[in-house]
Amino acid sequence: MDNPTASAIEAQARKLSPLARLELVDAILSSLDEPDREIDQLWSQESEERLAAYRRGEMKAIPLNDVLAKYR
Repeated sequence: MDNPTASAIEAQARKLSPLARLELVDAILSSLDEPDREIDQLWSQESEERLAAYRRGEMKAIPLNDVLAKYR
């Protein structure tokens, strides 16, 4: 790491128990996932438009197994 503070924190974190490290990682990740009303609104609008297009027959559904197989 280029950041001395981050490197020091990492060194201290490595001394924690696995459970304590997991809890720390969870807390850090949670801090990065702050709600963004604008993005939430855009996704809501997009999902409503996709559902409406599906119901009008303009889009087809893809079975979950086909989607998962693509990434296996």
